[in-house]
Amino acid sequence: MLSGVAASLITLPALAQAPATGLRVLEARPGKARLTADRETSILGFDGATPGPILRYQQGDELAVRFLNKLDRPATIHWHGLRGDNAMEGVAPLTQSPVAPGASFDYRRKLADPGLFCYRPSVYGATPELVGRGLKGLLVVDEPAPLPADADLLLVLDDWRLDDAGQIVGGFDDPAAARGVGRIGPLLCVNGKAAPATQSLAPGARVRLRLANLSNARIMVLSLTGAQPFVIAIDGQPCDAFEPIRRSVPVAPGARFEMMFDMPEMEGAKASLILRGANGDDRDLLVADAKGAKAPKRPPIASLPENPALPAEIKLGNAKKVDLVIEPRKSGAGPAWTINGALTKAYEGQPLFKVARGTPVTLGFVNKSDVALAMHVHGQCMRLLHDLDDGWEPYWRNGVIIPPGKTKHAAFLAESPGKWAIHDDILEHEASGLATWFEVA
Repeated sequence: MLSGVAASLITLPALAQAPATGLRVLEARPGKARLTADRETSILGFDGATPGPILRYQQGDELAVRFLNKLDRPATIHWHGLRGDNAMEGVAPLTQSPVAPGASFDYRRKLADPGLFCYRPSVYGATPELVGRGLKGLLVVDEPAPLPADADLLLVLDDWRLDDAGQIVGGFDDPAAARGVGRIGPLLCVNGKAAPATQSLAPGARVRLRLANLSNARIMVLSLTGAQPFVIAIDGQPCDAFEPIRRSVPVAPGARFEMMFDMPEMEGAKASLILRGANGDDRDLLVADAKGAKAPKRPPIASLPENPALPAEIKLGNAKKVDLVIEPRKSGAGPAWTINGALTKAYEGQPLFKVARGTPVTLGFVNKSDVALAMHVHGQCMRLLHDLDDGWEPYWRNGVIIPPGKTKHAAFLAESPGKWAIHDDILEHEASGLATWFEVA
């Protein structure tokens, strides 16, 4: 995982290269985790760990996983961020029935795109607790010719709400969280251990930093200090390398960012990944110090190749235009959110819209609440449209952050047939009605 570089960074449990044939068995089961140094926490995890094993493949491989449910409740595996193959989406009850306790389900799908993805359950109404108790992990699909780097760091960012005994606090159906910012825990973790993680690297070493926000609800504004970062991929798709404004990126739940940077060349200097907080309450997530012999000088940071499977342009003039006016319910039992003035049936009932395969689609997300939303469209890669003109941002997204009281538009080409979910990646919002679906025929 670290490209041969000795490191003190707390590592993820890793599996070897994916087998060329046969099924990899992945179990959801209870386990124990040392989220803090002084005590164990009872969790639910893939193979009993949180985060679960890294599933690592080469572009073009087949993902072949036999999911064994050893929990006392139904579950699935949703392959977050992968395009296409609707039958293997793992969204219950939209694309499959949930896998009952003691049962299994085989997932097989071609990994056409390289990138950083993740996996977790998706069972409507139950997802916040399943994920919040630890069921989550990374899926890495390596490109044929990776960018040269001295270290390849994978970070799962998460937060937890524990009681005085170090156990997970319940209340995953809290109405206040469903109507508010979601479930946010004060304990920040990196790769399943309390932050900050530490790393020693050669002065001047080139670092590929791949990070995923796998919390239930926390929208993280992350900054890199002590080094100049260049974003090279977002949500699993490459982009022209660029330096983010103020060296910061907003990372919603489920979002993934890849960056390249060079360590400081002075012995003892540090590069830090920081979570920006309100009123200057910043917290270190990763602290890397320059130590040892200086690394060889490398050429300027380059971009990853573009994904040729994605359209060069989306013809907005011919697009199916659909607005989602999202409002919270002020009171009453049941769902906490409405879409276009009505309570949704989430992933049951009629689709929000239907389109023929190959149709361009523009979605308008109208946030009439006083909290931020993180709207996610399954199986698609979207362009975030400019607020003031007809252009779009020069990168692809799976999800869009919509600030309170604002409207954002995104466009995609509906290329894969099937039933596709649209929901808020703040999982407590999704479980309380901020979910719908559309169909591509």
